Amino acid sequence: MTLKVFVAAALFVAVPIVAFGQSKPTIEVAQKLVETINSDKDKLKAYCEIAKLHEQLDDAEEKGDAKEFEALAAKLDNLEQQMGPDYIKVTDGLGDVDPTSDEGQKFSAVFAPLRKQCK
Repeated sequence: MTLKVFVAAALFVAVPIVAFGQSKPTIEVAQKLVETINSDKDKLKAYCEIAKLHEQLDDAEEKGDAKEFEALAAKLDNLEQQMGPDYIKVTDGLGDVDPTSDEGQKFSAVFAPLRKQCK
């Protein structure tokens, strides 16, 4: 019985560690995502709208406008869902990457062509 409890506890601890290790995107996965977005006009439009919403969210937060923030966050969530699970996985994983690190700079370079198209 003690062995079963130990194995169950070990799995309980190991599974999140494995999942955490897989949540960080690779450059290759990000490049594939960028290619997918680039080849789909609707996704590119949504990507650009997401960028604008992030700026608007920052403004709403600075103003302390919780109602506007919530409305913008709902729009953002809807657009991110439209982008698909790959987009969500990559962007969620990028939250763990320091943008000033070498790795962060590489990811920034991968997404640069998309940002240029949004201007």
